[in-house]
Amino acid sequence: MPLPTPAARKLKHTRRVICEGYEREDGLWDIEAFLLDTKSFDLQIRDLNPRTLPAGEALHGMSIRITVDLELNILDAVATMDHTPFKQCPAIASAYRQLIGLKIQPGFTKQTKALFAGRSGCTHLLELLGPLATAAFQSTHQEREKAANFWQDSDERPPLLDTCHALAADGPIVKKHWPHYHQGNQPEAIPVTNLEQEPRCNQPEPA
Repeated sequence: MPLPTPAARKLKHTRRVICEGYEREDGLWDIEAFLLDTKSFDLQIRDLNPRTLPAGEALHGMSIRITVDLELNILDAVATMDHTPFKQCPAIASAYRQLIGLKIQPGFTKQTKALFAGRSGCTHLLELLGPLATAAFQSTHQEREKAANFWQDSDERPPLLDTCHALAADGPIVKKHWPHYHQGNQPEAIPVTNLEQEPRCNQPEPA
């Protein structure tokens, strides 16, 4: 379903983010994320040597590649900055080698902000780490699912349960694929109106 028809407007800025995951022949996974920003108008760049960036040319063009195993441990990382507003920007790309040794898991965003926020990194590369982490999860999901056997025969509660509306533990998808974890078979609570009609012989008299 498309978005509703907007008000009259004109395009000023476009950001494109592309993430791709590759299964390598050695059993590891390469996850790549690319960010491209463009403007629809000529932009004045206030670098040490000011210049004009023509409309449609890349303001930001940068990439990150990480190599992970099936446990989502980051074994290698490299960042490049091919298009930046300031000539000093690419000097920070090597800082993203600090991703090596981290694991994509709860707390990953907090860790990366501690490493790369403010003057310690690039705002746009830091933003790119979110979709990069999601792409790593999505790219390896089927293989990790096979290894953990999270379907009908699993003895563990599947980690995807309750992570979104569609996978709610009381919903139809969980009922079909993980019936032993479905929460929709709980006895219904007695309506308050019925409770009020029950005899109160066991209730203590008010003091």
